[in-house]
Amino acid sequence: MGYHTGNDLNGVTTRIIRSNEAELVGIYEISKLLASPDRIEKTFASVLALLSSFLDMRDGLITLLDERCEPEVVIGPGCSEAGARQFFDHLAQPAVRRIVATKMPLVIENVADSPLFEGSDLSEWGPDESAPFSILGVPIKEGDAVVGVLTVDRLLDAQTCAPFDHDLRFLAMVANLLGQTLRLHKLVDKDRKRLMQENARLEDNPSNNVGSKLVAIPGILGESEALRAVVEKIRIVAKAKSTVLLRGETGTGKEMFAAAIHKLSPRANRPFIKLNCAALSESVLESELFGHELGAFTGAINLNKGRFELADGGTLFLDEIGEITPAFQAKLLRVLQEGEFERVGGTRTIKVDVRLICATHRDLEEEVQNGKFRVDLYYRISVVPILLPPLRERKSDIALLANEFLQRFNKEQDAHLSFSQSAIDFLSQCSFPGNIRELENYVLRSATLTPGDVINDKDISCLSDTYLSPVPSNASPGLRGKSSNFTPLPIAPDARALAPSSANEPNSNATSPMLCPGAENCTMIDSDNRSIREKIIDAMEQTGWVKAKAARVLGLTPRQIGYALEKYNVPIKKF
Repeated sequence: MGYHTGNDLNGVTTRIIRSNEAELVGIYEISKLLASPDRIEKTFASVLALLSSFLDMRDGLITLLDERCEPEVVIGPGCSEAGARQFFDHLAQPAVRRIVATKMPLVIENVADSPLFEGSDLSEWGPDESAPFSILGVPIKEGDAVVGVLTVDRLLDAQTCAPFDHDLRFLAMVANLLGQTLRLHKLVDKDRKRLMQENARLEDNPSNNVGSKLVAIPGILGESEALRAVVEKIRIVAKAKSTVLLRGETGTGKEMFAAAIHKLSPRANRPFIKLNCAALSESVLESELFGHELGAFTGAINLNKGRFELADGGTLFLDEIGEITPAFQAKLLRVLQEGEFERVGGTRTIKVDVRLICATHRDLEEEVQNGKFRVDLYYRISVVPILLPPLRERKSDIALLANEFLQRFNKEQDAHLSFSQSAIDFLSQCSFPGNIRELENYVLRSATLTPGDVINDKDISCLSDTYLSPVPSNASPGLRGKSSNFTPLPIAPDARALAPSSANEPNSNATSPMLCPGAENCTMIDSDNRSIREKIIDAMEQTGWVKAKAARVLGLTPRQIGYALEKYNVPIKKF
């Protein structure tokens, strides 16, 4: 493709060729200016001064907008901010407002003939009042939002003027660079303010310095010494690849601690895959962990990758590891030892790099002694055991957790509930057998049934209604040996003083002093095993063997009646 450079085009074609080459040089020089650490106003003023070397322009303005799209800072190539602002107020406003409204570039070939400037005094645009001039403007964007405007004006002279599209394209590229620079400056300024506020807060209260470490782990809330010890251990363990075994009672937050180990590890940017081993049968569990080939069994219509493959390079969390059968334990052991396996129905060996985190509430040492858990697998998964403290050992965290659960309830229900001090004092005395999960259910139940905006001690469900809590005998070493009967929520003896007095308060000799004051409503308390079983059978027969109806007859929940049927070995009759 050839170019005409003769005088028939009055030098315009020659300038176009030069402009195409100058654009790259101009962008290069402007990018060097924008990389300087100076104030944003000084840097942008230098850019405007440099633009005059690459464009036929007289003056230029960069207008930065605030959140309401109003002019906040006006920058000229060499004049003061006050002079640039005056120039903007008298002359440039119509063009800037049009660009902000349309979010599109603007070209006004002759300002004197433009309806946009009708009635404006154009005498201050240059020394030659009679010479016609043009305006070119482009938006400075951050995403889809206009955060500023770049405008330039130039004389409308056929001897020097090039087509507008060349200069407009160049200005658009410059505006993109200005927008990126402005965004980076805002982020740096935001981080600087945040750090200054954090430093000021720590200087005002140095005691918060230690506690602030817990805030860095999402999902873990508390300030008790027992929790601090676990968090510090997790920070150390997370850096290694060693297998971790999380021990603790049900409801102590094992999944959240596993996620915290992953987020603090070098594998944080890789997958975090989790699986509950207790929820699946052995055959399904094998397919879920190792995957299966097409046609491996009936219904296997596609090739399916297992959790080990999905977690390659990352972390795999196996919850309730103590529930898997001895036969499957042998299959799992090979993966942990060799890091390889075959899909169900396949023959190709697959190697993976997975960091394993296991969790259980069972006493694995006792399971090993009874032959229910392989000793070699036990030593393979228990490289770094971490015992999570039950909630009764984190008394100082109960108030924090309860308020957090209540705030979540308020957000979901658009409510404005709060705890009274008497309610917090009462909750702090309870030793929740179900730990954090039970505390959450307890708070949500009280919040749902509270008629007002403040939850008082009399609104606590343990006092106002029957609240039963199953405590399995094998829940943990801390609860080992206790009866698995359904028992009311236990509280400390001194918490009874917080309970509202009632004329129907039961005799303290009739029930244990560790029981909630509402225990007299518990239908199944203070009965021998035979009479309890008979009551269950009678209730089921009366209600046609419908669990939900039988639960209402006995004053229990459907889940509790399910536990009772299983405990007392009551066969379900189907009709």
